[in-house]
This record gives sequence, structure tokens and C-alpha cells, in this order.
Amino acid sequence: MMKKTLIMASLLGFALSASVFAAEPPSVTASEVKAKPACNCQNPPKGRDFKKRSAEFEQRLKLTDEQKAKARELREKSFEQMKPIMNKLKDKQAEAQVLSKDASEASKIKLEQVRKEIKALKQEAHRLRMQNMKEFEAILTSKQLKELKKMKEEGRKNFDKEFKKHPRPEFGHRPPCKDCPPPENIEAK
Repeated sequence: MMKKTLIMASLLGFALSASVFAAEPPSVTASEVKAKPACNCQNPPKGRDFKKRSAEFEQRLKLTDEQKAKARELREKSFEQMKPIMNKLKDKQAEAQVLSKDASEASKIKLEQVRKEIKALKQEAHRLRMQNMKEFEAILTSKQLKELKKMKEEGRKNFDKEFKKHPRPEFGHRPPCKDCPPPENIEAK
């Protein structure tokens, strides 16, 4: 039950930009990056129960058909805004990974520049997410906003509780599947 609440609260944040991460991976030449062994990994799917969670979210907020249509329109607009940013971000991250393997001074300088560009892209993506969240909240009634606030608080509490149970050494990174090799350290030391 707690996981469902966490998922529902998180869904709002991810709903506006969830499909952005399903974009194709950046095009990096084979000579730049070692070929990874074949495995069945893929980008995180929306999940079997995405429609169910989405319906629960809409039901808990008691969204009208008009609000559902507007929310869908906002998600599509968000996707179109985020897609080029996320594609640039993936390209820059791939470039940083390649540069981190080169020990030359010029590469270190270029790597620092690329990292600044990555940071700027992440900030832009965050700004867009917050803007899209405000646009979504604008279509809600005051009663729905109170329920949304309650859902967010529940989600934060559940996240904190779950994170303390199962902390990851590198927060924000998904653990690889059992078929994947261990991740390489991409920090330049």
C-alpha cells in the first residue's frame, strides 16, 4: 500500500516527462566507447501497471475528463520540450565518459567544460519540470491541490523510509541487471 502511494505521488513528477527517457541512446562511434556485452537491459519501461497507477492517481485527485485531457496535453508538450534537452544531455554524458578515459591535459580541460554543460542541461530540465508542474497544478481545484500536497508528503515519507532501508552507494544510479558487467568509474582522477 505504501509503495502504491509513493508511486502515485511520484507519478505526478514523472508524468510530465516520463516518456523523455525512452528516447534513443546517443550516437557514439564504436571507436570512442568500448562495445558493451550483449544483455537484455533496456531503459526503464513505464511498467505493466503504468495505466493502473495513472488511473489510481487520476481517481485519487478526482480529475474530470476535461482535466485529464488537459493533463495529457501538458505531458505531450513537456515531452516535446524535454526531448532535445535530454538528447543533448545523453550526448554530453557520452562525451564526458570518452574524455574521462584520456589522461591528457587538453582532455581534462575539455571534460571540465563538458561537465559544466551537463550541469546547465540538468538545470534547464529541472526548470522545465517545475514549470510543467506549475502548469499542471493550475488546472486543479483547491481541494485537488490539497490532496496532491498530501500525496507528495506521503511519497516523500515513503521514499525516505525506503531509501534508509536500501541505500545505494551511488544515489541516482540504477543497479545493473544480472547480465551486465559492473559499471566503470567515469570520474577523472
